[in-house]
Amino acid sequence: MDNPIKAQSDAQTEVRGEKTYQNAFLEGADPFVMTWQGKYYLYATNDPKGYRVYVSDDFTAWEEKGYCLRAEDVQGKEMFWAPEVMERGGRFYMVYTSEEHIGIAQSDSPLGPFVQREKKWLSEEKAIDGHFFADDDGEVYLYYVRLRGQNEIYVARLNNELTEIDEAHEKFLCRAEEEWELRDCKVTEGPFVLKHKGKYYLTYSANHTRSEDYAIGYAVSDSPLGPFVKYKGNPILHKNEYASGVGHHSFTRSKDGKELICVYHRHFSKDTFRPRMICADRAEFVAQADGDDILVVHGPTGTPQKAF
Repeated sequence: MDNPIKAQSDAQTEVRGEKTYQNAFLEGADPFVMTWQGKYYLYATNDPKGYRVYVSDDFTAWEEKGYCLRAEDVQGKEMFWAPEVMERGGRFYMVYTSEEHIGIAQSDSPLGPFVQREKKWLSEEKAIDGHFFADDDGEVYLYYVRLRGQNEIYVARLNNELTEIDEAHEKFLCRAEEEWELRDCKVTEGPFVLKHKGKYYLTYSANHTRSEDYAIGYAVSDSPLGPFVKYKGNPILHKNEYASGVGHHSFTRSKDGKELICVYHRHFSKDTFRPRMICADRAEFVAQADGDDILVVHGPTGTPQKAF
């Protein structure tokens, strides 16, 4: 952590004959990875005028494929943050943040171009960090962050066309209240939901992203609309000797479906906030004798890890 770590977009090493990757492996923030047809697609906050997409076969070598969304194709002209992509019925939908508002763009390919036929925000009120969650019954929800004096997490149903949210019935879910969440500003952001054994795990980041104490926690509910109860062992990913300022994450599955992967960003170095760097580590649900299974992220790591 004392020495700056450069982006390693094409770094490959082998340990004991196995391919490995090592954090941090790309420059960027707020990363989202989609596993699609045997490849990994990575989107992140990495360009003021849109988003660039990276593709990998094995999580060790990443190839930039250029812009997947450009400012001229959507509502908003700058401050492009926190993209996320979902496939639905052969179409790809990107929820994006620009100018502290959220919108949804569409494409025929995970590589883009993602465009809006009608350039508009999902809400005229400020919101950031959109996250799609498709439940087993086919309902699709959008989780997002309202800027109402502090960063608070909300959820609303999306319509069948994934073009509008039921804003009139949005539900408040989470705000910063715990000691670990209040070390730098009142912030809960970067929501991401996992469903496990019928329970909904709302994962989120707390503190300002500039803070070394930026970290990840979660809360659990019986419904995607809440109420959510925060895990008493939070945070589940936080600074260590390898990384500080770890957060704004997403989860994906390895290509074979066997492993859960947490992708997140960290500070460039112990003493330098920007540029933020992209990392990934293994995660799992650990069964408990009593109560809900616990979500564990095995990181942050800074040594070579077996590739996915």
